[in-house]
This record gives sequence, C-alpha cells and structure tokens, in this order.
Amino acid sequence: MIMAKDKEIVEENPIVEEAAAEEEVAEVKEEIMVKRPVRERRAWLPRTKLGNKVLKGEYTTLEDVLRSGELILEGGIVDYLVPDLMEEIIYIGGSPGKGGGTRRTATKRTARMHKSGRRFKLTALVVVGNGTGFIGIGKASSREHRIALEKASEQAKINVVRVRRGCGSWECGCGGEHSIPFKAEGKYGSVYVKLIPAPKGVGMVANETTKKILALSGIKDIWVKTQGQTSTRQNLAYAVFDALKNLNTTKGEL
Repeated sequence: MIMAKDKEIVEENPIVEEAAAEEEVAEVKEEIMVKRPVRERRAWLPRTKLGNKVLKGEYTTLEDVLRSGELILEGGIVDYLVPDLMEEIIYIGGSPGKGGGTRRTATKRTARMHKSGRRFKLTALVVVGNGTGFIGIGKASSREHRIALEKASEQAKINVVRVRRGCGSWECGCGGEHSIPFKAEGKYGSVYVKLIPAPKGVGMVANETTKKILALSGIKDIWVKTQGQTSTRQNLAYAVFDALKNLNTTKGEL
C-alpha cells in the first residue's frame, strides 16, 4: 500500500509535470529554430532570371554575383545571400529647432505648387552594408515617411558594391584589412572626397555621416579629406560611396 501511495504521489507531483512540460517546450523551440531559416528563404519569391539562379544555388555568395557582372534588379537577392545585412538612415532633412539651429530629420520634405495648392514629397537616403566589405546606397521619394524609407532601402540593396580593403599605410604595413590599399577619390555635385589609408589604431577621422558609411563597409582606420558644400549630406554620402566604388576600378583582383 505504501508503494502504491508513493507512486500516486510521484505521478501527481507538480514539479515533475512542470519539468516534463519544460522539456517538451525546449524540444519544440529547437525544432522551430532549425526550421526558421528555411521558412525565411522560402518566403522570398524571385522575379528575375538572376533570382532564380540564386535560388537554385548557381550563385552561393554575393561576391560571385558581382564578379559575374549580372545586374541585380531585386533586393531579395542581397537579403538571401547576405543574411547579416545592416542599414543606416542618413538624416538629409531638417526643420527649424527651438531656440535656433536645425533639427535633423530622416526625410527631406519638398513642395510643388499646383492649382489646388502645395503638394509635398518626402525623400529618404539609406545606406546598407554587412561590415565586411559590401556597401550600397539608395534614395527614394514618396508621400509617406515609412514608404520612402522602405523604397530607399530596397534601392540601396540593388546598388550594392564590393569594397576593396587592405593596409596601404606605410606606417603600418600589417597586411590586414582594417583600411584601404591606396588613396581613392570621389565626387558628387560640388563635394569632393579623398580617402587616405591610415595605420591601425587611428580610427575613422571623418564626420558622423561619413563614419556611418565607412563602418558599414568594414573600414576601421582611415583619413578623410573633403572639399565643397559638405553640409549637403546627400551629396557627401554619394561622394564617399563614389570613392569606395573607385577602389575597384584599378587593375588587379578584388
């Protein structure tokens, strides 16, 4: 009788039941974690020939796509090949702040005059990168703030390029990829940007807008020299992107 009572007590013990329930939940979580990446990849439906090739496995990395010269026409390709892609919003807009000055905003508002009145448009600028050598920039406009940011992010993924990194400073010569291999120049509008390789430990000697772009490209040490109307952040961002893109125009492998 005592053994039977003990058995009943063990079966009705809430601690044992709770432990068994936790084990079942843990098993379910493990199954979900294993299946989640597959579901994310199946959610993307390619709409171009390049997208179908990527989904079939003909291109396994984004670098293979860029080397082949294929034209990327949908952002889903970049999301599929670079799952750790990050994005930064460049604050190109502004509004008068309290007590003077300018309060930066994520979108720039412009107006056109019509018979019915003013029609406003919002423009956004977004930069994407994975911090290990890929960078892209995109600009888009819409009547809504959220849609403008989403369109700009999609455009940035389409314009992604490979950044050539290295150690081109005579003061370092470590052979790593913390800087750029040689000087590079870029221009957009009235803004002129010159990138100069720096030794390890210097950091990014640049303003905040340029630092955002260089950090996403994977560069840690660099000197930046600018000329022109650099307060126009849109032109400054495109000039920096042009300089990074020009690193790939020289002879030699990427």
